[in-house]
Amino acid sequence: MTCPAFAQSTTGTLAPKPVYRDPVFNGAADPTLIWNRTKKQWFMFYTNRRATDTTDFGVSWVHGTDIGIATSADGAGWKYLGTAKINYKPDSGYTYWAPEIIEHKGLYHMYLTYVPGVFADWHHPRNIIHLTSKNLTDWKFESTLHLVNDKVIDPCVLQLPDGTWRMWYNNEADKKSIYYADSPDLYHWTDGSKVIDDQRGEGPKTFKWLNQYWMITDVWEGLAVYSSADLKTWTRQEGGNLLAGAGKGADDGVKGGHCDVRISANGRAYLYYFVHPGIRIKGSRYQQQRSSIQVVELKYEDGKIVCDRDTPTYVDLEP
Repeated sequence: MTCPAFAQSTTGTLAPKPVYRDPVFNGAADPTLIWNRTKKQWFMFYTNRRATDTTDFGVSWVHGTDIGIATSADGAGWKYLGTAKINYKPDSGYTYWAPEIIEHKGLYHMYLTYVPGVFADWHHPRNIIHLTSKNLTDWKFESTLHLVNDKVIDPCVLQLPDGTWRMWYNNEADKKSIYYADSPDLYHWTDGSKVIDDQRGEGPKTFKWLNQYWMITDVWEGLAVYSSADLKTWTRQEGGNLLAGAGKGADDGVKGGHCDVRISANGRAYLYYFVHPGIRIKGSRYQQQRSSIQVVELKYEDGKIVCDRDTPTYVDLEP
């Protein structure tokens, strides 16, 4: 399969570095973007970790989180809107992580990791829940998905060529491998099997670009890239991970994590990712905990997806 090479362009709006920081907790992570047809704006949903809370024990600061929302007209300049109004709080404490949002027939669907409390360690259940919305702000609970176990996180959903749907997610109980499930209608899901297990990872992001399917996962050493012609067999891209090293821009001097990819109507592709820019600063828990969102344009060169985070990114994101 031959794909055209896409060069990084200077058309569009120059994105700042970082492209976004949460003004409440300064802990934005796991971004996902969707076009709001009514508002004519991009909405960014993100895990809103409580980075400013330095008194909690263990990892409780990444629990107890609502989902943050920022808006943008162009994908480059973002403003804080608030938090998603999610009507699912069955436990006295609750945690929302890593939203995935798609639109189908005028209705927005969110698939969200739910943790039933605020905990100081990672040894607790997490499930994926399904919510729907007509306005991207108010969310109605539909169901808890019955997947392989109760240690599943980070859903990603894509419509298949036959009109049905596939979800990829992280099965934490199986060495943090990537599994999938299928649905005819976005409401009823049948669990599949393991598809990625060459390296532990999370946050799968699957998309179609340049007549080929791609999956990017967060392997905590940058982002691993896989490709597939049929969405069944996945091949790991050779030559190293994306964003594995340190960038030179503001708040970008460490490896990149859990991303979203948006394909513009003009064919350009943008990768939104998060970083812990102060993770190496000793003696400051706040600096180590805070996180920022960055964006870089993807390029296709010699059969591979590549990016240069130190080249200025001009965002021309058409819905």
